[in-house]
Amino acid sequence: MKLLDTIEESSKKAAEEIISVGRLKAGDVLVVGCSTSEISGGIIGRASSPEIAEAVYKGVSEAADKAGVYVAAQCCEHLNRAIIIEREAASRMPSASIVNVLPQPKAGGSFASAAYRAMKDPVALEEIAADAGLDIGNTLIGMHLKRVAVPVRLEIKKIGDAAATAARVRPKFIGGSRAVYDDNLM
Repeated sequence: MKLLDTIEESSKKAAEEIISVGRLKAGDVLVVGCSTSEISGGIIGRASSPEIAEAVYKGVSEAADKAGVYVAAQCCEHLNRAIIIEREAASRMPSASIVNVLPQPKAGGSFASAAYRAMKDPVALEEIAADAGLDIGNTLIGMHLKRVAVPVRLEIKKIGDAAATAARVRPKFIGGSRAVYDDNLM
C-alpha cells in the first residue's frame, strides 16, 4: 500500500471513530486540524504537502459524508485558525460570520486549501462551535469546540508521523450534588 493510501485510510478510520464515539448525527460538525508537515515527519508549518492534505481530506470527508456530518477544516495560525466549511453548514449557524480569504498552502495550510478545493460551496468563518474534533499533528483545535470538550482516546494514535488526538463535547452539568443527569447526553 502506498504511503498516501495509508494516510487516507488512517484518516478515514480516525474520523469514523470520533464520529461514532462522539455520537455525531447528520448535520453535526467535525472540526479537523491537520499539519501535513507533522504527518511527513517534519516540524509543523515547515514542510507543507498538498498531496498529503488531499489524502487526509479524502479519508475524513468519506467518513463524514457517510454519516451526514459536515467537515470544518481549520486553517493555520497565519489565518488566525479560520475555518473552511460548506456554505450550507454555515447557514445553519446563526452567529456564523463569513470572512473573505482563500487558504493557500503557506497561508492557511495545505489541509484547509485541499478542503476549499474539494468542497462544493466553501466559505471561510472566523470561528465555530463544533460537535467534535480531530487534531492531526497538534494543531490546537480546542478553540473551535463547543463546551464542554471531552478527550477521546483513538485507536489510531498516529497518522503518518503526526499524533492523532480527538475530542467530543457534552452539555455542561448544572445543579450540583442533588441533580440527576441524562446518560444519553454524556
